[in-house]
Amino acid sequence: MRTKLLLLGIVWLGGITKIYADPIEDGKTIFMTRCAACHNVNKQLTGPALAGVDQRHSIDWIINFVHSSQKLVTGGDKAAVELFQRFNGVTMPDHPDLTEENIKSIVDYVKSATVIVDNKAPFAKPSKLQPYYRPLSIWQDYLVFLVYFFVVILLIVTLLFAVRLKSFSANSD
Repeated sequence: MRTKLLLLGIVWLGGITKIYADPIEDGKTIFMTRCAACHNVNKQLTGPALAGVDQRHSIDWIINFVHSSQKLVTGGDKAAVELFQRFNGVTMPDHPDLTEENIKSIVDYVKSATVIVDNKAPFAKPSKLQPYYRPLSIWQDYLVFLVYFFVVILLIVTLLFAVRLKSFSANSD
């Protein structure tokens, strides 16, 4: 009986957390899996930067555009045609499976991730202050790898020497 009540409580809590899930987190998840390949919030990639999209277009227009951008382009929607032409005729894939709530949560995430840049301040672009990190490459950073392998080999030789010395001193007793 206790197990059934515990299981029922866990299922109930799981349902409650899903009902009260954070729409911004849901939007971020959807954005990262479905949109981030072509869009960024604050800079232009294959598609436009999405910062301020809710101020440029109504939520109904955004929903219709996400569901089928080409339907708006062929229908003669000025904003859709202008976007299509500005991005060299690259067609945005249709996402008819996204619900209105999904798209609204993406817009909420975009609002929360928007960075307002004031170009007057000397620290307006913190990305310029951060060093550029790149992964190590065997071809460009061969010295790092050589030093690493040298240290590993030196450690192995030292350990082998210590084992031989220990066995030599054990045999001489």
